[in-house]
Amino acid sequence: MTHPFYSLHRQRMVRVAAATPGASVGDTRANAAATIALARDADARGVDLVVFPELNLTSYAIDDLHLQSAQQRATRDAIAAVVAASVDLKPVLLVGAALQRNGRLYNCAVAIARGRVLGVVPKTFLPNYREYYEKRWFASGGGLTGLTIEIDGEDVPFGPDLIFAATDLPFFTFHAEICEDYWAPTPPSTMGALAGALICCNLSASNIVIGKARERAMLAAAQSARGVCAYVYAAAGIGESTTDVAWDGQGLIHELGEQIAESPRFSREPHLTVADIDTERLAQERSRFGTFNDAAMFAGHLETRFRRIGFAHGEDVGDHGLERAVRRFPFVPNDPAGRDADCFEAFNIQVEALAKRLEAAQAKTLVIGVSGGLDSTHALIVAAKAMDRLGRPRADILAFTLPGFATGEGTKANAWALMRALGCTADEIDIRPAARQMLGDIGHPFADGEPQYDVTFENVQAGLRTDYLFRLANQRAGIVLGTGDLSEMALGWCTYGVGDQMSHYAVNTGVPKTLIQFLIRWCIRDGQYDAATNDVLAAILAQEISPELVPAGADGALQSTESMIGPYALNDFFAHYVLRHGLAPSKIAFLAWHAWRDVDAGRWPADFPADARVAYDLPTIRHWLEKFCYRFFQTSQFKRSALPNGPKVSAGGAVSPRGDWRAPSDGTAQVWIDELNVNLP
Repeated sequence: MTHPFYSLHRQRMVRVAAATPGASVGDTRANAAATIALARDADARGVDLVVFPELNLTSYAIDDLHLQSAQQRATRDAIAAVVAASVDLKPVLLVGAALQRNGRLYNCAVAIARGRVLGVVPKTFLPNYREYYEKRWFASGGGLTGLTIEIDGEDVPFGPDLIFAATDLPFFTFHAEICEDYWAPTPPSTMGALAGALICCNLSASNIVIGKARERAMLAAAQSARGVCAYVYAAAGIGESTTDVAWDGQGLIHELGEQIAESPRFSREPHLTVADIDTERLAQERSRFGTFNDAAMFAGHLETRFRRIGFAHGEDVGDHGLERAVRRFPFVPNDPAGRDADCFEAFNIQVEALAKRLEAAQAKTLVIGVSGGLDSTHALIVAAKAMDRLGRPRADILAFTLPGFATGEGTKANAWALMRALGCTADEIDIRPAARQMLGDIGHPFADGEPQYDVTFENVQAGLRTDYLFRLANQRAGIVLGTGDLSEMALGWCTYGVGDQMSHYAVNTGVPKTLIQFLIRWCIRDGQYDAATNDVLAAILAQEISPELVPAGADGALQSTESMIGPYALNDFFAHYVLRHGLAPSKIAFLAWHAWRDVDAGRWPADFPADARVAYDLPTIRHWLEKFCYRFFQTSQFKRSALPNGPKVSAGGAVSPRGDWRAPSDGTAQVWIDELNVNLP
């Protein structure tokens, strides 16, 4: 595929690799050969930046051999060999070597690209405790600024004050530190990130002991989160001296606190751990995270003190696939442990938020309309748990089913079964007589027997349901619990004012539709309720999502929400990347295509039904994304601007005008639609 849409660089992504070469004990020729072999492999895989382990050309665990002239000269020869081999290779290489300068020996990261050394970064923090003895051999590079070092007859930048930046790809910027540097309380990569580097790299030896792999991952995750950056970590592997220590060759790639790739450990085969870094996501996060800019300011505007070392990298507009897992459900982790932990938190956020509102309002009752659909089901089980937590009887929940012209017997039966199973005070109000009266009063053709099922016909029913609930709350000293979710609010799929957009407290507005399904499954799996309740919840999960406002057609088909507004799985995907990351529609389409194009690729959440697993091609994604942009940016903001209170639940974002999302109600979607049309094939 030749369209630029498929190019990683056009999507502002950089392919990185943590390299684990076969090591030796001081054999610099073998080390150079192993480095070059992996560099060529990386070139074939379209990698932009390869991070090698600490002192991978010199060897790390050779003790006093570091101070031998022959070893030092052999290291220089190894650098020259790698530089010569790099002439026709795409990746920038960060290799480790011990280099002399001004009578001192430094443990260095050497940046090499297209046949030249870009710069040399000395290690700042030298461990000299327990099994480490680095100050015996090396000098710290801390505080050295504005200097150069001679490499093969050429003076190149030297110091910890270097950021490497592609002149033709402004999003490709990286910083290097070495092993102990990120164990320090003040890692140099923090300064590098504040100075503008989007990718921070660590060349590490780091011998292995029990539990250290977890510690490294923790540090890499923390540094990528705190530095709002990507972090690439490469540790020495098999082949280094085991005189007193051992090695596991751990490679890690993190982005914004999330691990996106990890190497096998204790492998006897050299390997590359490859992943694509979304630098646009990083830049967008920094622009939203004002504390990051404040930190740069308080540190003295480091961008004015770091040297920016430019190099021409070359834009690649080819299709190299995507070396990165993209979750189909970005609001829901794929792994069972993460999924269950998130569900526990989401559910309890809602329960405690509602409990606080009930206490603050001094409400004697909680009034809710129960349709038998997902949203009202979830709101009701949250309400039941809130009453339990407050030590109040569930009978204080006044639950009403309010059947209209298209209410199905199955959903109504489920509503009744759920209300009974939970022990609510349950009742039914048939809204059809009042709806006929209103339709007649306004002269709607349906009142005269015509099958005209327009928006007025639908909203008369939706509005009456809300009207009844508010008056019931007035009458019975209660508050109305809203049931609408984040997905519906993002799309404006709700009736404004006297309708399901309004309530006294909107407990679901921070929860997208896809997450609600997983929350209900978690409640069943976790035993939050009894067996009778669980049976009803399972039946509700199996239903097609429908507003049930228009009678079934001649073929018996029910009104389908997703056939009108698009699959909720896609809409929630779009909403996540708009709300949380502010990405352009074409980038969202690129990620959605990689996430959804193959039903057999990637991971599905463990409890997602096999018969519900589908794939979406690019034309389908484009169609619904354009519809989403129009609804989200142009037609629906006025509904969100008047949202009732409700808790934010997911870091993925919310649409409250008092929280994550502030926007004009009279905006246009044209910018987003134009961007989509211009940049998609």
